Amino acid sequence: MASGEQSSKRQFVNFSFYKVDPAWRRLTDEERSRGKQEFSRVVEDYTGKVIVIPYTLVGIRGDCDFMLWRIGDELELFQEMSSKLLATGLGTHLSTPYSYLSMTKRSVYVDQHVHEGQESKRLQIVPGKSKYIFVYPFVKTRAWYLLTKSARQGMMDEHIEIGHRYPSVKLNTTYSFGLDDQEFVVAFETDKPQDFLDLVMELRSAEASRYTERDTPIFSCIMKSLKEMLNTLGG
Repeated sequence: MASGEQSSKRQFVNFSFYKVDPAWRRLTDEERSRGKQEFSRVVEDYTGKVIVIPYTLVGIRGDCDFMLWRIGDELELFQEMSSKLLATGLGTHLSTPYSYLSMTKRSVYVDQHVHEGQESKRLQIVPGKSKYIFVYPFVKTRAWYLLTKSARQGMMDEHIEIGHRYPSVKLNTTYSFGLDDQEFVVAFETDKPQDFLDLVMELRSAEASRYTERDTPIFSCIMKSLKEMLNTLGG
């Protein structure tokens, strides 16, 4: 661990996407209500241990219905919580088509780009302040890592400057090296989806994009309270 990271504890981050079995919607109103209440109680039991922000994807993607963005200090808590969620009446009808694990880490490219609220300097995430979040796993080509540090810094300078043109979009970059299949998970929070679209389109023309190997699937999510999110599931 770098010396600058020793004074602030890094966090584990998990983006879990769930799909509801259509059979759940054919249960009685009472059964569905009980299942949602059980699910909510488990989430509430982890208050103070794990930060949980619910998002709905109903009507947006066909392969998942909701997402829980979870942030915590202990990896084991994610597993413990997931086990309890899957044992609820709703959980028995859930599958997890996507789940991404990562950690916070200070970016090596940001020293020359200081601005208020800079996400890449933070080891503690403060999430959930915008209506929308756009999440995707990200992998760079191996050729990127064989470039000199100065070459990579030059391309990232351009990348960062483009990002500064869209102050309504907050980027949360977390790192997955050795923890999961991807190298990064990026999560963009905003109240203006049109700004995010324009940002991504502009980033496509940046030199660093030559070294992108994979940046899909992409998930467009709408933040809700836990109760509101569960009520979007159709029962």
